[in-house]
Amino acid sequence: MKYWKRIMALLMAMAMIAAACGGSDDSSDDAEDSGSDTEATDEEAAEEDEAMDDDESGDDAMEEDSEEAMDDAGGDIATDIGVDDEVIKVGYNTDLSGLFAGLTTQILDGSEAYWELVNDNGGIAGRMVEPVVLDNAYDVPKHLENYEKFAGDGTDGVVIFGTSTGSPHTAATAEDLVKDDLVAIPLSWYSGWADPALGQNVFEVQTNYCLEAMNAVTYMSENHGTKAAIISFPGEYGQDGAQGAKLAAEALGLEVVYDGEGAVVPGADQTPVITEIVDSGADWVFATVNPSTLAEVMGGAVTQGFTGMWAGSSPTYNFQLLGTDLGPALDQYYIHSTYTALWNTDDTPGMVEMVEGMRAKRPDAPVSDTYIQSWIGGYIVQAILEQAAANGDMTRAGVVAAANEVTVDLKGLAPNQTWAGDPNDFVVRESYLYDVSLENFTPDGTVSDDGAGTGFTLLEGPYVSDAAANYTYESACFKAS
Repeated sequence: MKYWKRIMALLMAMAMIAAACGGSDDSSDDAEDSGSDTEATDEEAAEEDEAMDDDESGDDAMEEDSEEAMDDAGGDIATDIGVDDEVIKVGYNTDLSGLFAGLTTQILDGSEAYWELVNDNGGIAGRMVEPVVLDNAYDVPKHLENYEKFAGDGTDGVVIFGTSTGSPHTAATAEDLVKDDLVAIPLSWYSGWADPALGQNVFEVQTNYCLEAMNAVTYMSENHGTKAAIISFPGEYGQDGAQGAKLAAEALGLEVVYDGEGAVVPGADQTPVITEIVDSGADWVFATVNPSTLAEVMGGAVTQGFTGMWAGSSPTYNFQLLGTDLGPALDQYYIHSTYTALWNTDDTPGMVEMVEGMRAKRPDAPVSDTYIQSWIGGYIVQAILEQAAANGDMTRAGVVAAANEVTVDLKGLAPNQTWAGDPNDFVVRESYLYDVSLENFTPDGTVSDDGAGTGFTLLEGPYVSDAAANYTYESACFKAS
């Protein structure tokens, strides 16, 4: 019990630290002050700018994108709620105090840094982007309450959602999004978003939970044995991942020695689940839960002598767990599945822009892979808004139309994204698999530390299993009754 008290205390501390990163005012001011202190004369500044060239902060690429969109737009642009001649309001209905706050507060901070860079370079169609943020506390009723504010024509009214956090939460607003002509970029990888019957105005990003699980299960079976245990939260998040895992297991002829789909209830005593895993004889476990629950379940199983491998849907794991007592077990037993390249693991244009952009705007922020989601979300929303501006229509309906036209270049951070055509053609099937490594982990690293890492070594990616490649998408893998 003392072991678990230490784990849970550390997790609570991590959540508080991550929540403290949610605001942007102080760090932004620090970055600006630092820049002004280093200026000498106009001539020196000009020489310094010339030396920086194209590979410095990523500002030039963003500036070119914004200027091109402004040139294309020309003339008058139709607007309604959330856009005027000076401002574009982008909504963030996100979790700042609930189950996933340790991840989502950092994603929000990175998103705010992204828009600061865009605004520094003229904004979009001559307008500054203003993030409007409300905390849904990972609670569906609160998410719906926030939605009404965002959808209205008051001060919180927005033209697009840069983030709609949570699968059941976003599903609860899916019909209203269509009624209100609003686009939502979900912070959720539920396979239902590609289904026009459910997610017509929810524009899914990257590999969904179901297909991601197929890739991870295939990799685990090929490298770590054929006896699988599957555990998950109930609902659109957990059971979508569990369904994908079971579809792959069936296709591969694997033995599911413990089917714990929906058995992991957040906040409940996980002893029964831990016991089932330990007694199952599984070679490995695939989990679709959250980081604190992973720590509880995996730590309990390892303490009782379970030596099988572990993997899970991307939100299951947070690299900060390497700094807890569970770190050595994660190093030995955990494989991380995710939808993107991770911090400084390559030098693609998007990775360079993201790292340099965070260094410019948040030099004191902790190194985190979550900022990659910030940049991907930023690229997507910016591309949609620029297309709407080029079309001369930045009304809500015009933004919906633009979203259905674009193909977004994610600059190597993840496979490029489009929503045009048949869902079976555009759903993303590639994901990434990383070995978790204490050797590559830098506790307390900041984004300005060149050598800092989040503890990963790429194993496969972008990776598509036969199960995912051959899957015919018709609707969500899991549907709530």
